[in-house]
Amino acid sequence: MNTASHPPVFETNFALPGQTDFYRGKVRDVYTINDKYLVSVASDRISAFDVVLPQPIPFKGRVLNLTAAHFLQLTEVLIPNWLLDVPHPNVSIGLKAEPFKVEMVIRGYLAGHAARQYAAGHRDVCGVPLPEGLKENDKLPEPIITPTTKASAGHDEDISHSEILHQGLLLEEDYALIENYTRRLFDVGTQMAAERGLILVDTKYEFGKVDGRIVLIDEIHTPDSSRYFYADGYDERQRRGEPQKQLSKEFVRQWLIQNNFMGKDGQTVPTMPPDFIGHVTERYVEVYETVTGQAFPKDENDKDIETSIVDALKTFD
Repeated sequence: MNTASHPPVFETNFALPGQTDFYRGKVRDVYTINDKYLVSVASDRISAFDVVLPQPIPFKGRVLNLTAAHFLQLTEVLIPNWLLDVPHPNVSIGLKAEPFKVEMVIRGYLAGHAARQYAAGHRDVCGVPLPEGLKENDKLPEPIITPTTKASAGHDEDISHSEILHQGLLLEEDYALIENYTRRLFDVGTQMAAERGLILVDTKYEFGKVDGRIVLIDEIHTPDSSRYFYADGYDERQRRGEPQKQLSKEFVRQWLIQNNFMGKDGQTVPTMPPDFIGHVTERYVEVYETVTGQAFPKDENDKDIETSIVDALKTFD
């Protein structure tokens, strides 16, 4: 893929009309407008092991932004969400919400963190009991919700439903509603994935309130928030005890591990060679095209990001 005319978007430093706040996350730059709207710019930064790597991945930002927008627009008839406009492939504009300090993680398979906990001998995750005899990547008897705290710094931590209520992180009626939303979104996401020959293994959703109403915020069903397996060959790989073929950024983590980096003190982030960076871009594009069923937009004549935002904001009150 030709990226020459699309220099990577590593960070932005705009002065937008009505700007009242700014926040730079690991992969997004977020501008608050008139304390009412958020402008989220998905950069080409990539993080692993809670570290932002020094080299960007061309087109990664637009893959994340357009994937999230695709699923937010498809599910808005079921669950209200924050999104109002997508004026540029890297940009989403939406309502500013008061976010809950809890992320709703839902798992249909024993993978990732849950698999590591299980292998260590734990038979429950976040207070949810798990049966004996499971293998990594096995389908669970039914999807389980394993919430985490939304840490302002450091790592998120597992937390149970009862602990969320005990700590006053959510009211009981609010938790009941976002649990219902989480299960409905996962059901829809699972169906959409199956139509594309994929298995939605696990994912996370974030919620907040706008004028007292609970809405879905942030991203949904992207390769950074979700894990997908290819359905074709899943059963055979499980029988043989082989790793599953998946769509996620796990292969980036594996490359870092092979190059002696896991985010620990004293370790140096390795330099990714150009051919590997190109491979990462191709994998992200593959994710977009596979999960959405659409051709990845490679328009080489995009309007400037800041100009796109300013023009879009003129249509808001």
